[in-house]
Amino acid sequence: MDIATLRDNHPEHWMRAAAVRMLAVDAVQAANSGHPGMPMGMADVATVLFSKHLKFDPKAPKWPDRDRFVLSAGHGSMLLYALLHLTGYEDMTIEQIKNFRQWGSITAGHPEYGHATGIETTTGPLGQGIATAVGMAMAEEALRARFGRRVQDHFTYVIAGDGCLMEGVSHEAIGIAGKQKLGRLVVLWDNNNISIDGEISLSDVTDQRARFKAAGWQVLACDGHDPDDIDRALTEAKSSKKPTLIDCKTHIGLGSAVQDTAKAHGSPLGAENIESLRETYGWPHAPFEIPADIAGWWKEIGARGAQVRAEWNDRVAALSEQRQKEIARVFEGTPPRRLSATIKALKKQVSDEGPKVATRKSSEMALEVINPIMPETIGGSADLTGSNNTLTAGLGIFDATNRKGRYVHYGIREHAMAAAMNGMALHGGIRPYGGTFMVFTDYARPAMRLSALMGVPTVYVMTHDSIGLGEDGPTHQPVEHLAICRATPNTWTFRPCDTVETAEAWELALTSQRTPSVLALSRQGLPTLRREHKAKNLTAQGAYVLAEAGAKRRAILIATGSEVEIAIAARELLEAEGIGTRVVSMPSMELFAAQDESYRRKVLPAGPVRVAIEAGVRAGGWDRWLLGERGREAKAGFVGMESFGASAPAPRLYEEFGITADAVVEQVKTLLG
Repeated sequence: MDIATLRDNHPEHWMRAAAVRMLAVDAVQAANSGHPGMPMGMADVATVLFSKHLKFDPKAPKWPDRDRFVLSAGHGSMLLYALLHLTGYEDMTIEQIKNFRQWGSITAGHPEYGHATGIETTTGPLGQGIATAVGMAMAEEALRARFGRRVQDHFTYVIAGDGCLMEGVSHEAIGIAGKQKLGRLVVLWDNNNISIDGEISLSDVTDQRARFKAAGWQVLACDGHDPDDIDRALTEAKSSKKPTLIDCKTHIGLGSAVQDTAKAHGSPLGAENIESLRETYGWPHAPFEIPADIAGWWKEIGARGAQVRAEWNDRVAALSEQRQKEIARVFEGTPPRRLSATIKALKKQVSDEGPKVATRKSSEMALEVINPIMPETIGGSADLTGSNNTLTAGLGIFDATNRKGRYVHYGIREHAMAAAMNGMALHGGIRPYGGTFMVFTDYARPAMRLSALMGVPTVYVMTHDSIGLGEDGPTHQPVEHLAICRATPNTWTFRPCDTVETAEAWELALTSQRTPSVLALSRQGLPTLRREHKAKNLTAQGAYVLAEAGAKRRAILIATGSEVEIAIAARELLEAEGIGTRVVSMPSMELFAAQDESYRRKVLPAGPVRVAIEAGVRAGGWDRWLLGERGREAKAGFVGMESFGASAPAPRLYEEFGITADAVVEQVKTLLG
């Protein structure tokens, strides 16, 4: 349908969609950077979606039963910002639109969760939005099963581009969605056949419709510029028990001189082109000016949700007081009151009994007492359930036949698993955790990074955390992975030394509001080192004195995880020779760095030599504790990995790579001179 026909057949719709288009065009031009083509191409789809299908209330942007809208093609952020402004989100003022991509504005180059209300998730890395939306749809299914349709009854809509569908994570995500039969997930594919380099045929010949259909999706198609056809497809999508892909055939940069070319993708159109475009659109208004009748119509669309939300409030108010409190609690992300006492009881039991278990087993022991009192947890694993120890009794399997199940078999899809967990957490009402091997954080990294960037408290259970996994060899032995986790801002990386520290790490992870957690857990059995029960969560301090020097303190050994046991053994050898040695367990560098300087000084005073022990590389934070914080290079040493690992039993690997108590003793003596 050409523009003239579209304007003639649907004059009111055309002008309403033109308001979206021109806000995007004017904002990109004012910023002298941005992506006008996609908002211009998808404005018709977005106008129909927001006006006829999307359930939302700008006055209550966190309303739990709203539909979720995810702009996976985040480079087209001005589409979302224009819609938020027009429908009445109070913080999305015209001044914010005018300051698109400028310092201090909430209108960042790509949508950033937390910057503006109405942005459900950070997008921009292509494909992330689709995968995150899968988690949102899973959360809706789980919560509807738990609380009923009166509380949870909504859809998740995604606008995705050709680039999103080329990214590998999209394949993982659509596989999960198809298997789970997420009938309330609708992906609107902006099929404009253009990417940055040019036509899609330059790099891809995939039949996307066939791909989605093969993965168990309903596949529909529409003219992405015909409002009646768009409405038809959306209506049909909502009646399916399968997730739906709607192939929206569109023109990037619609109506401009660069329509259907890569030039429309990521550059301002230019003043001359925009002047011509205003004539083509029949839009004689000045930049950022919206006529009162059109602005009023859009505001009415936004105001319409107030009544729907009021009806929802009435339904919730009719529930029991206990039910209302529980709904409020889980959506606020507040842990149950019993969590602290439950963790304390487990710690006392473990300190008394002193089991020798791998910390992956310790994690399972913690989850065995946590999951029964936290019905909002949903666990899972990337096809490593028996290795990650993430499934506990009574959870049940979450799938299309059992929405009350709380354990997800994600399959070998680490990236989509991590993104889906982000989606669950962003949706609200769910505390997600999921496991894989530590080395496969490489596969999950983009979504883990977004967890930290967004401030989403997703929990990553990463087992087999060192050369201690043994015979599987260097491909599966992480040596640099702790470093990248610690280097990521707003991430808590826990490497507990025993079951007590593991339980404490879980308590912190599940009470976090704005920080994701990585639990690096061992395959090999570790002794209980915390034999004296302390109610206080010492892991919350990041590092603490586990064993004090008997003789005059001349050395401090700092270790994490499985190497704390080695530090304790080295201390005994050094003390036997009259060298007073303190052992510091450091389960979380980030939390230790956050402590007051006075506490850090007590743990790491000036004077003694310092040796760090960890079965990973030195990079990624160790130099601060060895050379900074009153340390000196001449008095600092590191016992750990300087290369990749090898295939052999774990004890032999520790010997061959020199991560032993004897090696620590030798380092200390060398530093002491």
